[in-house]
Amino acid sequence: QHENPAGQKFCGECGGRLVASSAAPPVGDAAAPTHPAPSERFASPAAYTPKHLAEKILTSKGALEGERKQVTVMFTDVTGFTALSERLDPEEVHAIMDRAFEVILNAVHRYEGTINQFLGDGVMALFGAPIAHEDHASRALSAALTISRDLRPLGEEVKRLHGRDFLMRIGINTGPVVVGAIGRDLRMDYTAVGDTTNLAARLLNIAKPGQIVVSRYTQHLRDGFFLFEDLGEFEVKGKTHPIRAYALTGESRGRTRLEVSKDRGLTPLVGRAAELARLHAAQRRVTGGQGLVLLVTGEPGQGKSRLLYEFLQGLEAVEIIEAACLSYGGSMPYHPILEALRRYFGLAEGLADDEIRQRLVDGLASLRLDDANAVDVLGHFIGVSVAPGFLAQLQGAQLKEQTLGLLRSVFLRVSEHQPVVFVVENVHWIDASSAAFLQSLADAVPAHRVLLLLTARPGPAASAVPPIAETIALGGLDDGERRRMMLALLGARSTSDELFQTVLAKAEGNPLYLEEIVRQLRETGGVVVESGHATLRTSDLKVPATIHDIIAARVDRLAEHLKATLQPAAVIGRQFAVPVLAGVLETNGELSGRLDDLYALDLVFPSDPAPEPVYTFKHALTQDVVYESLLIRKRRQYHAAVGAVIEERFADRLQDFVELLAYHFAHSENVEKAVDYGIRAGEKAQRRWANPEALAHFEAAVASLASLPDTEQNRLRRIDAIVKQAEVKFALGRHAEHIAALEGIRDLVETIEDPPRRAAWYGWAGFLHSLTGSPPEVPMSYCRRALEIAEASGLEEYSAFAQCSLTHVSVVAGDLRGAVEAGTQALPLFERQGNLWWASRTLWGLSMAFNAIGEWRHSIECCGKGLEYGQTMNDLRLKVVGLFRTGSTHILRGDPQTGLRYCEEALALSSPVPFDTAMIKAVRALGLAKAGDAAAGIADMREAVAWFERSKLRYTRSVVALWLAETYLRQGNRAEARSLIDDVLATSREIGYRYLAGVAVRLLGESLVATEPEAARRHLDAARQMLEDVDARNDLAKAVAARGTLHRTMGEHSAARQLLEEALAIFEALGTVDETVRVRGMLESTQSAQDG
Repeated sequence: QHENPAGQKFCGECGGRLVASSAAPPVGDAAAPTHPAPSERFASPAAYTPKHLAEKILTSKGALEGERKQVTVMFTDVTGFTALSERLDPEEVHAIMDRAFEVILNAVHRYEGTINQFLGDGVMALFGAPIAHEDHASRALSAALTISRDLRPLGEEVKRLHGRDFLMRIGINTGPVVVGAIGRDLRMDYTAVGDTTNLAARLLNIAKPGQIVVSRYTQHLRDGFFLFEDLGEFEVKGKTHPIRAYALTGESRGRTRLEVSKDRGLTPLVGRAAELARLHAAQRRVTGGQGLVLLVTGEPGQGKSRLLYEFLQGLEAVEIIEAACLSYGGSMPYHPILEALRRYFGLAEGLADDEIRQRLVDGLASLRLDDANAVDVLGHFIGVSVAPGFLAQLQGAQLKEQTLGLLRSVFLRVSEHQPVVFVVENVHWIDASSAAFLQSLADAVPAHRVLLLLTARPGPAASAVPPIAETIALGGLDDGERRRMMLALLGARSTSDELFQTVLAKAEGNPLYLEEIVRQLRETGGVVVESGHATLRTSDLKVPATIHDIIAARVDRLAEHLKATLQPAAVIGRQFAVPVLAGVLETNGELSGRLDDLYALDLVFPSDPAPEPVYTFKHALTQDVVYESLLIRKRRQYHAAVGAVIEERFADRLQDFVELLAYHFAHSENVEKAVDYGIRAGEKAQRRWANPEALAHFEAAVASLASLPDTEQNRLRRIDAIVKQAEVKFALGRHAEHIAALEGIRDLVETIEDPPRRAAWYGWAGFLHSLTGSPPEVPMSYCRRALEIAEASGLEEYSAFAQCSLTHVSVVAGDLRGAVEAGTQALPLFERQGNLWWASRTLWGLSMAFNAIGEWRHSIECCGKGLEYGQTMNDLRLKVVGLFRTGSTHILRGDPQTGLRYCEEALALSSPVPFDTAMIKAVRALGLAKAGDAAAGIADMREAVAWFERSKLRYTRSVVALWLAETYLRQGNRAEARSLIDDVLATSREIGYRYLAGVAVRLLGESLVATEPEAARRHLDAARQMLEDVDARNDLAKAVAARGTLHRTMGEHSAARQLLEEALAIFEALGTVDETVRVRGMLESTQSAQDG
């Protein structure tokens, strides 16, 4: 129970009226004074509410019950009332308070507020509910000033007759409440959201006698219309931070700044002649063969859509392809591209797969794109079932590359027949995959007769726009343009200055604001047009202060059955299919008429009539306002109903709708379905290499699982949602983060009897631990455990996966022959299964092992086979990795020119994985250094070392750091080399990188040859033993050669020649090119020195 200070009239927690204790006074004491109850006149809302207001309340009550509303709350009380009650006879107090209540009632009702609580010496009044007003804050403030003014005569009389002050203090705040049931007696239940009423009650206690104190929320809304005095900040119980309060001192004729917050609908086009001319000029250039990318940008409501509509209407002999991004489409990969594709090929919803295929066949043939795989590739992208054999050969990045290439060809090939205008609206909401595709398409546009026309709101989100785009920025309308637009909307020839200035003050040049304000005036009778002249009816003026209030007020005026139709439609989305809405409402017959009425009211409009009717909210923010007005409980019910209807209607094509189903169920009470569809949506995005979207779905599933009970099924869901992120986070370079996530469910994994899930967890945990700096025994034990689980359960696929992970882990640990053994066992298993993707990954691990050993021929064979598999599957990532690993083998072998060619080819393919790009640049940098461009190589290797360090990839960072250290040594920069060597040696010893430790000790010895020969000898001898132990023969030969160099430096030519000949023999046997040449030269100079 909340404790309130003595003398406080309203509860500081809930805003309720406080009642004095009912405990009896001590025997013999005079009866304690009591606050007289108000007269019967004020006992019931039905008794004191004017008839016209009562009718409005009862008319709107059905549509308002159970909604979230923005209101302004007013609390009042009389200061010194207790002392006055003690001094006067109760009957006199009643008379005084009845007169005060009359003043309060008249003022509140004058501004169409309602008294929600009416007890003792104060009231609680609401403005904005149950009757919706777009300017509820203004009404509350005006009522407060009226109360303060009209109570003065009564206060003066009380002071004169009784010698006591009679001053009203008032507290006001604006915020959300939930409107509940409204009875026939007009009593209204409400529930405060947050601290709307709490803060208003606390402001009342801050107010001095006769003062009106408002919150910063109310002040901010009405600043300019009213005068305020900043009272500063106050510490308030229950508030973490001080609150700022303002004293209301009067009214002004100030002008508010309207927030631009909404996209325009179709209205008379005014003031856009120059922009329209630019669009037509651009189209003429495109028709002449010069493709262009244009961006139309502007704040919500500036008329981007209307401008495009006018432009497109005037085109002839042009192919127009249109699509739009969704506000919730950021996690729906390729949504606008899919929409454009469906529009172009005429693939309406509901078509059978055979009909879709036939239309694709016909359409592709007309474009001369009738390759054998083309129909299957586009069919799979759209969601049509394809032959199993097709998916067996095309998967992952390879399928993505072929699909996007074909899509580019479709949109560009159309332009060979006639110019193309490709419109994509609202790219500020675009998903990452579609943005990347548009960038790729934009690069090819200049050479084709294509106008890529985009719209976006300004701001950081518009960064997805291709950089080559020319921009058309829409600004506000000038006075002449606003007047012309007003006349068109009013159907008038002239307007009064009063009407024009009133609308102008609100619209501020925004076409949408102007349109909605004029419509509001017409609907409320605030404007009259006689003989072509429009004038303002001041007494009826209800001009909204913000676009939100305009929309909310319009929606609240709808008939109950129309509002009940609009609410579930808003839950479905900006566009809503009529059959889905009918399924949610469980009605069909009446719906058509309701939608006709909403269309007539200009709230929605029909679009895309075939194969089933679809409607669109005219303005995006209309949908937002309607949606936000719903109680959370009601929203969840509607979301669940929408999901259920989609499941029922599209039971045979659910995979096409998994993103939508995940979205709707995530906002419902059915969290289990939200998780299941979220995981499926993540897998779908991952198959398209849309990694950011895939991760968003998986993470949303994990978040939803937090609210579910700890059941066996939910444990399995949690494991799936986390383990399936491994490939995505690996691709995004977020390795350490995912290790933490995997370790977070380790205990959970240990409790389940599910071999596939357990093997997958251990395999991925081992693989990622090996890259991020865990001691080798940790990832090795994980991978071996994965292998044990898989083999015990006869899971060949997981056995191969575990062996593949073990290959990579063994390389990191320095068990090079163990890596070869594991990879040699995994490879035939994957090849037998036809799993060429994981076979390639195994070949990458084998190549790394052979490179460390120095068996270049075997490494090149592995790289060549992996590259062959990548080309067979046409998989982008397999080709990229195959190329740069082939390049790295040639460079490490000492043939930098050949290696650099492979690296350049890999870079040109543009891998979707940041790790790959960083590796290519690192390998290429080593190649540049070996080819003689040491400066460029060093700069790029330093950058690569920094990237791997940021990604917490300690092993790969150490590898590249050693390349850089050796380059520094060859350049004679021992200081820089020594810093890197010491760092990597410390890391290797700490973690247990046996192979890298051997290389680091070798380089340490080499760095000391000229200055500390005895220390150099110790380190080189140690390095030789360490490298022999791991069978790293190429680096072993380097250590032997360095030991020979040391002897030569000390004048021991015979010993030097013996060691150099030993090193040369190893290099020649391995086929190492550059070191063979270098050591031969050293032998010759040693022999010459010995002979001399």
